[in-house]
Amino acid sequence: YLLALGDLLEHRKGPLAIPVYLADSVLLPELEKEMGTLETSPSFKIRTAVGVFRVPQVVFGEERFGRFCSLLEKALERGLLPEAFPDWVGEKLCLPKGELEIARSQLQGVYRRIHELHCNGLNGLWARLLKNNFAPLTVGKFDYVVGNPPWVNWENLPDGYRDDTKPLWVRYGLFPHGGMDTILGKGKKDIAMLMAYVAMDRFLKNGGKLGFVITQSLFKTSGAGQGFRRFQLGEEGAPLWVMHVDDMVALNPFEGASNRTAVMVIMKGQRIRYPVEYTVWRKKGRGRFTYDSTLEEVKAATHTLDFFAEPVDPSDPTSPWLTATKPALRAVRKVLGKSDYTAHAGVYTGGANAVYWVEIVGKRPDGLVVVRNITEGAKRKVPEVTEAIEPNLLYPLLRGRDVRRWQAEPSAFILMVQDPKTRRGIPEEELQRCYPHTWAYLKRFGSILRERAAFKRYFTRKDKIGKVIETGPFYSMFDVGDYTFAPWKVVWTRIAQIFAAVVNEQDGKPVIPQETITLVSCKSELEAHYIAALVNSAPFQFAASSYSQEGGKSMGSMHVLENIRIPKYNSADPVHRALAEASKEAHEATAHGDEGRLRELEEQIDSLAAQLWGLTDKELKEIKRGLEER
Repeated sequence: YLLALGDLLEHRKGPLAIPVYLADSVLLPELEKEMGTLETSPSFKIRTAVGVFRVPQVVFGEERFGRFCSLLEKALERGLLPEAFPDWVGEKLCLPKGELEIARSQLQGVYRRIHELHCNGLNGLWARLLKNNFAPLTVGKFDYVVGNPPWVNWENLPDGYRDDTKPLWVRYGLFPHGGMDTILGKGKKDIAMLMAYVAMDRFLKNGGKLGFVITQSLFKTSGAGQGFRRFQLGEEGAPLWVMHVDDMVALNPFEGASNRTAVMVIMKGQRIRYPVEYTVWRKKGRGRFTYDSTLEEVKAATHTLDFFAEPVDPSDPTSPWLTATKPALRAVRKVLGKSDYTAHAGVYTGGANAVYWVEIVGKRPDGLVVVRNITEGAKRKVPEVTEAIEPNLLYPLLRGRDVRRWQAEPSAFILMVQDPKTRRGIPEEELQRCYPHTWAYLKRFGSILRERAAFKRYFTRKDKIGKVIETGPFYSMFDVGDYTFAPWKVVWTRIAQIFAAVVNEQDGKPVIPQETITLVSCKSELEAHYIAALVNSAPFQFAASSYSQEGGKSMGSMHVLENIRIPKYNSADPVHRALAEASKEAHEATAHGDEGRLRELEEQIDSLAAQLWGLTDKELKEIKRGLEER
């Protein structure tokens, strides 16, 4: 502004106010009626570091509020007393006598508050502070709104701000989940979505366009972005049309920040029309650019893919977006649908892996085994101990790093003290009686295990006088069911990419996956290999990467089988049997390092998977091409 207006400043007739404001664009000043005074004008309330200011509604007329703030400053300069301020400002603003009288007490009150601050030496720019804070109410609406809102998860917001903004989240329908869904993570909302909705509601004209730098997860997450994808301002507000999205996740444009960057353009007043244009940016080979590069330099170092986006579930417009070329979108629809199988998460220790995860360092003649807990890489500091315990509750542990495509080998052991029937730890009396050494080992970590946030949430409650009551043994675990102990399982990694493999029990004990692994329990070896073949096939991989956060922490989560259709295994179906046999051979080829044979088998599996899902050769080719582009 200063550079543009510099040569004009000498011609100005008075002070020049540049329209740049410091204000909260989400929490706007509240209009309220003071209690017990029917003859008092409604006033706007604004909280500041020095207390609450109440400004009467009558000074918010056409271009009136800016003049009111200037008059506040002039009154202070002149030393005007609070009692004289209402009549003086009423005259300057040409307030009708009736309006002036009902606003008199508020006018006197706001000036008295600022006058006291001034007299006490706190003579900051309080009038301008008011002008800044009330700017969102006075600047009007615009044809274009642009910005890069803060990206802060709901749970990381200050408690007071969460409470103050909650009515807005509800008003705009951004909290579609409640109860257990919210507890389990579907409530991980980002304030960026709230700011986008408030900005469109408050500052954008009907037919105007908003351009925001936004987190790509709003388009891809199954729970957190669901309310955002309603694309309507509340129940009866204006509809919203997402005109274009630029996906820049692969570019990682913000130096020193690991986030999922996208840019969206939304028009207010029109309903969304699918498919939405969705441009994916990729770096060219060794193409490089810096934070200071021009747009032309960035274009020279990148290439773009012209994709389109639509809800993965046609019956649910708020479901995550599927992104691909138009031909690939049509093809992948044949793969989508609800599976006949249910996926589960592996065992969650509640952040105490270093207590439950152990390695066996020796065996004693009395049948006990000597274990040492694995503390390396633990987020929670846990002392390392070596102790003899009963072997009965030790099971082979499959960690995320143990799972690769067509291969999964346990590398440690886990102490399983959870009863899958009760979904609580084995009763303490039973553990003490049957496994006294295991009990003694766990008791050493009692304080650590009781401090787990998940334990406090799920296994404690308060009685009528506020005393904390434990509703399960202190060593209780999470995400454990009958499926956890199935002898045959298909497992795949949940983070970054989906690599599926089949695991079978070892030494008569089922292999237990950790929580970063997704599992499907199976009744037979062939059923497990059939599922593994389909999960590793190109159509499944493409479908998963098309609607999930590719490379994200939840790409391979349990939701994939809610959206990608795997029919129940039928031993009488030749395609099903051929897929199972091909998976068995792929596991053997991987174990022997025979990459040539593995490539042949994977081509065979892709063709069989295409037959199962009814894909033509052309559609399979399009899917494979799309997979290579990702």
